[in-house]
Amino acid sequence: MTTALVRPELLAEQLTARLETALATHLERAQAWYPHEYVPWGQASDFAELPFEEAQSRLSREVRASVQLNLLTEDNLPGYHGAISRVMGYTDVWRTWLDRWTAEEGRHGIALRDYLTVTRAVDPVVLEDERMLTMSAGYDSGDRDGLRVIAYVSMQELATRVAHRNTGRFSSEPGLDRLLARISTDENLHMVLYRDLFGAALETDPVQALQALLAEVVGFQMPGTGIPGFVRRAAVVARAGIYDLTVHREQVLTPLLGYWQVFERPLPPEAEAVRDQLALVLEEIDRRASKQRAGSA
Repeated sequence: MTTALVRPELLAEQLTARLETALATHLERAQAWYPHEYVPWGQASDFAELPFEEAQSRLSREVRASVQLNLLTEDNLPGYHGAISRVMGYTDVWRTWLDRWTAEEGRHGIALRDYLTVTRAVDPVVLEDERMLTMSAGYDSGDRDGLRVIAYVSMQELATRVAHRNTGRFSSEPGLDRLLARISTDENLHMVLYRDLFGAALETDPVQALQALLAEVVGFQMPGTGIPGFVRRAAVVARAGIYDLTVHREQVLTPLLGYWQVFERPLPPEAEAVRDQLALVLEEIDRRASKQRAGSA
């Protein structure tokens, strides 16, 4: 196996070719669904006649914190679209995919906001004020190149799926659980596409791909870190076990690394060195996760 770096233009061509196949597969698997079918409209009442009070919510503090973070993250979709298109390009198949992905993701915010408003699960004034602040701040992907973007969104899409799914189960509200399960199905399909792209990059140029993966595992943060009250709410969610470092390690990192066979595949020496660094990072994440869980006990 050669240890020479693959020319950037060749790698880009191969990833674009893989995206064409992955997009075709995605369109075959994706199912249409309609947000209004997941909202219990019969529970709606006029806020002018009955102002919101926190006691009206049937959701626990932990679930409210989680769904608010999840919704505001979904709201900032234009920022994510712009960030990915600037790095990956906005022509041909990339444009087709990004527009489709944006359309599918847009349903999530619509459905979640309608459900939460109709069921009086959270304060709609707070939601709107925070939506304005979040979207006005936009999203900055930093200095990520194409490989780092693909590595990041592979993890982020899976993390979002897990966060939604765990929130629904934790809520003990059948309607919310059903909606978040439906959203999670979309997130899983998005993850599968990006996971396939990163797998192709790993086959084509394992050195650069593993360097990108290492950087994103080390610095991983959910895209909602700029949301008002993110740190406080994330801490509440973590203490509840809805999404913490242990969940991230066991339900996001472990399955992705296993699927890509990162620790099983033969690699050139340069890539082996990066993989060794990744192993050390994972050991540190395990230590931190154990400490976090112990502190929450």
